[in-house]
Amino acid sequence: MKVGAHVSIAGGVAKAVARQVEVGGNCGQIFTHSPQMWRQPEVDPGEAERFRQETEEQLTGPWLIHASYLVNLATPKEELRENSISSLQQDLKAAELLGIPYVNVHLGAHTGAGEERGIENAARALDQLRVPDGVHVLIESDAGSGTKLGGRFEHLAEVLRLSDQDLHVCIDTAHIFVAGYDLSTPEAVDQTVAILDEVVGLGRLKAIHLNDAKRGCGTHIDRHAHIGEGKIGEEGMRRIINHPELRDLPYVLETPNGKEKGHAWNVARVKELREPEG
Repeated sequence: MKVGAHVSIAGGVAKAVARQVEVGGNCGQIFTHSPQMWRQPEVDPGEAERFRQETEEQLTGPWLIHASYLVNLATPKEELRENSISSLQQDLKAAELLGIPYVNVHLGAHTGAGEERGIENAARALDQLRVPDGVHVLIESDAGSGTKLGGRFEHLAEVLRLSDQDLHVCIDTAHIFVAGYDLSTPEAVDQTVAILDEVVGLGRLKAIHLNDAKRGCGTHIDRHAHIGEGKIGEEGMRRIINHPELRDLPYVLETPNGKEKGHAWNVARVKELREPEG
Protein backbone atom coordinates (compact mmCIF):
# COMPACT_ATOMS: atom_id res chain seq x y z
CA MET A 1 0.00 0.00 0.00
CA LYS A 2 1.28 3.46 -0.88
CA VAL A 3 0.37 5.84 1.95
CA GLY A 4 2.06 8.86 3.51
CA ALA A 5 1.55 12.45 4.58
CA HIS A 6 2.34 16.00 3.58
CA VAL A 7 5.55 16.77 5.47
CA SER A 8 7.78 19.79 5.98
CA ILE A 9 11.06 20.51 4.17
CA ALA A 10 12.30 22.78 6.98
CA GLY A 11 16.07 22.55 7.24
CA GLY A 12 16.42 21.19 3.71
CA VAL A 13 14.29 19.16 1.33
CA ALA A 14 16.18 15.93 2.10
CA LYS A 15 14.88 16.06 5.67
CA ALA A 16 11.39 15.34 4.32
CA VAL A 17 12.37 11.71 3.75
CA ALA A 18 13.19 11.07 7.42
CA ARG A 19 10.02 12.87 8.46
CA GLN A 20 8.00 10.62 6.16
CA VAL A 21 9.61 7.48 7.55
CA GLU A 22 8.96 8.75 11.09
CA VAL A 23 5.19 8.90 10.52
CA GLY A 24 5.16 5.47 8.89
CA GLY A 25 4.72 6.67 5.33
CA ASN A 26 6.25 5.31 2.15
CA CYS A 27 5.14 8.12 -0.19
CA GLY A 28 4.09 11.71 0.41
CA GLN A 29 3.87 15.35 -0.52
CA ILE A 30 5.87 18.54 0.04
CA PHE A 31 5.85 22.23 -0.71
CA THR A 32 9.09 23.41 -2.28
CA HIS A 33 8.71 26.81 -0.57
CA SER A 34 6.27 28.75 1.60
CA PRO A 35 2.83 28.23 0.03
CA GLN A 36 1.85 31.79 0.91
CA MET A 37 4.71 33.48 -0.97
CA TRP A 38 5.66 33.90 -4.62
CA ARG A 39 9.38 33.95 -3.90
CA GLN A 40 10.82 30.51 -4.52
CA PRO A 41 14.48 29.74 -3.79
CA GLU A 42 16.40 27.39 -6.06
CA VAL A 43 16.73 23.81 -4.84
CA ASP A 44 20.36 23.10 -3.90
CA PRO A 45 21.70 20.38 -6.24
CA GLY A 46 23.50 18.59 -3.40
CA GLU A 47 20.35 18.62 -1.28
CA ALA A 48 18.38 17.34 -4.27
CA GLU A 49 20.82 14.45 -4.72
CA ARG A 50 20.46 13.50 -1.03
CA PHE A 51 16.68 13.66 -1.37
CA ARG A 52 16.68 11.38 -4.40
CA GLN A 53 19.08 8.89 -2.85
CA GLU A 54 17.28 8.70 0.50
CA THR A 55 13.91 8.43 -1.26
CA GLU A 56 15.18 5.50 -3.31
CA GLU A 57 16.61 3.79 -0.23
CA GLN A 58 13.76 4.36 2.22
CA LEU A 59 10.45 4.91 0.35
CA THR A 60 8.56 2.84 -2.18
CA GLY A 61 5.83 5.21 -3.32
CA PRO A 62 6.02 8.53 -5.18
CA TRP A 63 6.27 12.09 -3.92
CA LEU A 64 3.96 14.92 -4.98
CA ILE A 65 4.83 18.61 -4.98
CA HIS A 66 1.88 20.81 -4.03
CA ALA A 67 1.84 24.14 -5.83
CA SER A 68 1.62 27.45 -3.97
CA TYR A 69 -1.74 28.48 -2.54
CA LEU A 70 -1.33 31.77 -4.41
CA VAL A 71 -1.51 30.10 -7.81
CA ASN A 72 -4.75 30.92 -9.67
CA LEU A 73 -4.83 29.53 -13.20
CA ALA A 74 -8.47 30.49 -13.78
CA THR A 75 -8.07 34.18 -12.99
CA PRO A 76 -8.98 36.82 -15.59
CA LYS A 77 -6.20 39.04 -14.17
CA GLU A 78 -3.18 38.90 -16.44
CA GLU A 79 -0.53 39.68 -13.82
CA LEU A 80 -1.84 37.06 -11.40
CA ARG A 81 -2.03 34.49 -14.18
CA GLU A 82 1.56 35.21 -15.24
CA ASN A 83 2.78 34.94 -11.65
CA SER A 84 0.86 31.66 -11.31
CA ILE A 85 2.42 30.21 -14.46
CA SER A 86 5.89 31.27 -13.33
CA SER A 87 5.43 29.74 -9.86
CA LEU A 88 4.11 26.50 -11.28
CA GLN A 89 6.98 26.36 -13.78
CA GLN A 90 9.46 26.63 -10.91
CA ASP A 91 7.76 23.70 -9.16
CA LEU A 92 8.04 21.65 -12.34
CA LYS A 93 11.75 22.46 -12.51
CA ALA A 94 12.14 21.43 -8.87
CA ALA A 95 10.25 18.19 -9.54
CA GLU A 96 12.66 17.32 -12.34
CA LEU A 97 15.67 18.03 -10.11
CA LEU A 98 14.23 16.04 -7.18
CA GLY A 99 12.98 13.12 -9.25
CA ILE A 100 9.38 13.77 -8.22
CA PRO A 101 6.80 12.59 -10.79
CA TYR A 102 3.82 14.75 -9.83
CA VAL A 103 3.12 18.46 -9.34
CA ASN A 104 -0.34 19.03 -7.91
CA VAL A 105 -2.28 22.27 -8.49
CA HIS A 106 -5.78 23.71 -8.05
CA LEU A 107 -7.51 25.46 -10.94
CA GLY A 108 -8.23 28.52 -8.82
CA ALA A 109 -11.17 30.93 -8.94
CA HIS A 110 -12.75 32.70 -11.90
CA THR A 111 -13.64 35.67 -9.61
CA GLY A 112 -16.72 36.64 -11.58
CA ALA A 113 -15.55 35.89 -15.12
CA GLY A 114 -17.76 32.79 -15.21
CA GLU A 115 -17.03 29.07 -15.18
CA GLU A 116 -16.54 28.77 -18.94
CA ARG A 117 -14.08 31.65 -19.11
CA GLY A 118 -12.27 30.46 -15.98
CA ILE A 119 -11.82 26.96 -17.36
CA GLU A 120 -10.53 28.38 -20.65
CA ASN A 121 -8.10 30.64 -18.75
CA ALA A 122 -6.81 27.66 -16.78
CA ALA A 123 -6.33 25.52 -19.88
CA ARG A 124 -4.46 28.28 -21.71
CA ALA A 125 -2.26 28.93 -18.66
CA LEU A 126 -1.39 25.25 -18.41
CA ASP A 127 -0.51 25.21 -22.11
CA GLN A 128 2.25 27.76 -21.45
CA LEU A 129 4.11 25.39 -19.14
CA ARG A 130 7.21 23.50 -20.17
CA VAL A 131 6.64 20.14 -18.52
CA PRO A 132 9.85 18.10 -18.13
CA ASP A 133 9.97 14.47 -19.21
CA GLY A 134 8.94 12.20 -16.36
CA VAL A 135 6.92 14.91 -14.59
CA HIS A 136 3.11 15.14 -14.69
CA VAL A 137 0.78 17.97 -13.74
CA LEU A 138 -2.14 16.83 -11.57
CA ILE A 139 -5.26 19.00 -11.44
CA GLU A 140 -6.77 18.70 -7.97
CA SER A 141 -10.46 18.62 -7.16
CA ASP A 142 -11.75 21.47 -5.02
CA ALA A 143 -14.40 22.03 -2.37
CA GLY A 144 -16.13 24.41 -4.78
CA SER A 145 -16.77 27.40 -2.54
CA GLY A 146 -17.40 30.82 -4.06
CA THR A 147 -16.08 31.06 -7.61
CA LYS A 148 -13.46 28.33 -7.20
CA LEU A 149 -13.34 25.75 -9.97
CA GLY A 150 -12.80 22.02 -9.55
CA GLY A 151 -15.76 21.31 -7.31
CA ARG A 152 -17.43 19.42 -10.16
CA PHE A 153 -15.81 16.59 -12.06
CA GLU A 154 -16.96 18.30 -15.25
CA HIS A 155 -14.56 21.18 -14.52
CA LEU A 156 -11.63 18.77 -14.40
CA ALA A 157 -12.75 16.96 -17.54
CA GLU A 158 -13.17 20.19 -19.52
CA VAL A 159 -9.70 21.48 -18.63
CA LEU A 160 -8.23 18.13 -19.65
CA ARG A 161 -10.14 18.35 -22.93
CA LEU A 162 -9.16 21.93 -23.74
CA SER A 163 -5.49 21.79 -22.77
CA ASP A 164 -2.81 20.53 -25.12
CA GLN A 165 -0.85 19.21 -22.13
CA ASP A 166 -0.99 15.56 -21.04
CA LEU A 167 -2.75 16.33 -17.76
CA HIS A 168 -3.93 14.03 -14.99
CA VAL A 169 -5.96 14.49 -11.80
CA CYS A 170 -5.75 14.12 -8.04
CA ILE A 171 -8.93 13.86 -6.03
CA ASP A 172 -9.16 15.04 -2.45
CA THR A 173 -11.76 12.97 -0.61
CA ALA A 174 -12.72 15.81 1.75
CA HIS A 175 -13.04 18.23 -1.17
CA ILE A 176 -15.25 16.08 -3.36
CA PHE A 177 -17.39 15.12 -0.34
CA VAL A 178 -18.16 18.70 0.68
CA ALA A 179 -18.56 19.57 -3.01
CA GLY A 180 -21.53 17.19 -3.10
CA TYR A 181 -20.19 13.74 -4.00
CA ASP A 182 -21.19 11.39 -1.19
CA LEU A 183 -18.53 9.07 0.23
CA SER A 184 -20.11 8.19 3.58
CA THR A 185 -21.17 4.62 2.73
CA PRO A 186 -19.64 1.86 0.60
CA GLU A 187 -22.50 2.24 -1.87
CA ALA A 188 -21.96 6.00 -2.11
CA VAL A 189 -18.24 5.52 -2.71
CA ASP A 190 -18.95 3.08 -5.52
CA GLN A 191 -21.40 5.49 -7.11
CA THR A 192 -19.00 8.45 -6.87
CA VAL A 193 -16.14 6.42 -8.35
CA ALA A 194 -18.43 5.40 -11.21
CA ILE A 195 -19.31 9.06 -11.86
CA LEU A 196 -15.64 10.02 -11.80
CA ASP A 197 -14.89 7.29 -14.30
CA GLU A 198 -17.71 8.37 -16.60
CA VAL A 199 -16.89 12.09 -16.50
CA VAL A 200 -13.09 12.19 -16.20
CA GLY A 201 -11.88 8.62 -16.64
CA LEU A 202 -10.12 6.64 -13.93
CA GLY A 203 -7.10 6.34 -16.19
CA ARG A 204 -6.46 10.03 -15.52
CA LEU A 205 -6.47 9.57 -11.73
CA LYS A 206 -2.92 9.32 -10.41
CA ALA A 207 -3.14 10.20 -6.70
CA ILE A 208 -5.59 10.68 -3.84
CA HIS A 209 -5.48 13.20 -1.03
CA LEU A 210 -7.06 11.09 1.69
CA ASN A 211 -8.80 13.32 4.21
CA ASP A 212 -11.96 12.98 6.25
CA ALA A 213 -14.24 16.03 6.38
CA LYS A 214 -15.41 18.03 9.38
CA ARG A 215 -18.42 19.38 7.48
CA GLY A 216 -21.21 17.61 5.68
CA CYS A 217 -21.69 16.58 2.08
CA GLY A 218 -22.50 19.53 -0.16
CA THR A 219 -21.55 22.23 2.36
CA HIS A 220 -18.51 23.42 0.32
CA ILE A 221 -16.65 24.05 3.59
CA ASP A 222 -13.09 22.70 3.39
CA ARG A 223 -12.11 21.48 6.86
CA HIS A 224 -10.14 18.25 7.17
CA ALA A 225 -10.69 15.67 9.92
CA HIS A 226 -8.82 12.61 11.16
CA ILE A 227 -9.37 9.44 9.16
CA GLY A 228 -12.71 7.86 10.11
CA GLU A 229 -13.62 10.61 12.57
CA GLY A 230 -15.35 13.06 10.25
CA LYS A 231 -18.54 13.12 8.22
CA ILE A 232 -17.20 10.60 5.69
CA GLY A 233 -16.60 8.23 8.58
CA GLU A 234 -14.99 4.86 9.04
CA GLU A 235 -17.08 2.86 6.57
CA GLY A 236 -16.68 5.39 3.80
CA MET A 237 -12.95 5.60 4.38
CA ARG A 238 -12.64 1.83 4.50
CA ARG A 239 -14.31 1.52 1.09
CA ILE A 240 -12.15 4.27 -0.45
CA ILE A 241 -8.96 2.59 0.77
CA ASN A 242 -10.06 -0.84 -0.47
CA HIS A 243 -11.94 0.06 -3.65
CA PRO A 244 -10.47 -2.07 -6.46
CA GLU A 245 -10.08 0.95 -8.76
CA LEU A 246 -8.37 3.06 -6.08
CA ARG A 247 -6.36 0.75 -3.82
CA ASP A 248 -3.16 0.81 -5.86
CA LEU A 249 -2.94 4.61 -6.05
CA PRO A 250 -0.76 6.67 -3.68
CA TYR A 251 -2.75 8.05 -0.73
CA VAL A 252 -1.42 11.31 0.73
CA LEU A 253 -2.81 12.54 4.04
CA GLU A 254 -3.39 16.22 4.78
CA THR A 255 -5.15 15.47 8.06
CA PRO A 256 -4.74 17.54 11.25
CA ASN A 257 -1.29 17.08 12.78
CA GLY A 258 -1.83 17.55 16.50
CA LYS A 259 0.16 16.23 19.44
CA GLU A 260 -2.19 13.39 20.38
CA LYS A 261 -3.35 12.54 16.87
CA GLY A 262 -0.94 13.50 14.14
CA HIS A 263 0.20 12.12 10.82
CA ALA A 264 1.56 8.92 12.39
CA TRP A 265 -1.82 8.17 13.97
CA ASN A 266 -3.62 8.75 10.68
CA VAL A 267 -1.19 6.68 8.61
CA ALA A 268 -1.58 3.83 11.10
CA ARG A 269 -5.36 4.19 10.94
CA VAL A 270 -5.32 3.88 7.16
CA LYS A 271 -3.23 0.72 7.42
CA GLU A 272 -5.70 -0.70 9.95
CA LEU A 273 -8.58 -0.15 7.53
CA ARG A 274 -6.76 -1.84 4.67
CA GLU A 275 -8.07 -5.29 3.79
CA PRO A 276 -6.32 -8.09 1.89
CA GLU A 277 -6.99 -7.96 -1.83
CA GLY A 278 -9.73 -10.26 -3.02
